[in-house]
Amino acid sequence: MNRAHVLAWQAQLEKRGLAGATIRRKLAALASLFDHLLECNAVAGGNPVHGVKRPKIDTSEGKTPALGDRQAKTLLDAPNMATSKGLRDRAVLAVLLYHGLRREEAAQLTVGDILERRGIKHLLIHGKGGKVRYLPLHPIAADRIHDYLERSRHHLVASKGSLFLPLRGPVDRGGITADGIYKLMEAYAKKAGIKVDGLGVHGLRATAATNALEHEADIVKVQAWLGHANISTTRIYDRRQNRPEDSATYKVKY
Repeated sequence: MNRAHVLAWQAQLEKRGLAGATIRRKLAALASLFDHLLECNAVAGGNPVHGVKRPKIDTSEGKTPALGDRQAKTLLDAPNMATSKGLRDRAVLAVLLYHGLRREEAAQLTVGDILERRGIKHLLIHGKGGKVRYLPLHPIAADRIHDYLERSRHHLVASKGSLFLPLRGPVDRGGITADGIYKLMEAYAKKAGIKVDGLGVHGLRATAATNALEHEADIVKVQAWLGHANISTTRIYDRRQNRPEDSATYKVKY
């Protein structure tokens, strides 16, 4: 691997819409790996990551775009309820927007990951680093999943199989992919006339986090909800201090 390969990889990460902080962490990890390999004489030459310009990050506010409430509702209602595809996609979008999941987490959901804890339906989420978390299932998402499964009936055939299936093929061949979820979201955003630069599935995660915080959710609980290891990552989504309606401008009286 040389510097050109690292630059091409970085460009691919940026194209996927990853945050600057995420890309910086990945580059740092790769640099550490090459430092170790050089110490062990496993590779020759220098570290190809050194000298690669890292993306800038704004620690005060995240760059991931978030939808407004009206845009989120429009996106949620974009799929056609009369078709199997529409019912599946309505459920996918609801799981994303009501639970703040990463697209990989949504793609990995199985029918068996919907379970009851203390009489409340939860989603069992398989997060980064093998960590799991339990999220109460939002009633709207629960209704949409129910409608989808009533049409597909695949939960009766494979109770531990993937929750969201591709439209064609046997039910045991695996679920919709993370890339498939991105393309699904992109298509419905276009259909709904939502034009937000850089919008990806992570933007729906940012939308859910921002909405929860703006409705006075405890930031520590939002941190656990999103599966963040560090609360500083969660604070990126806390844009309450930047709301125009809360500005000191409206406190001035003469």
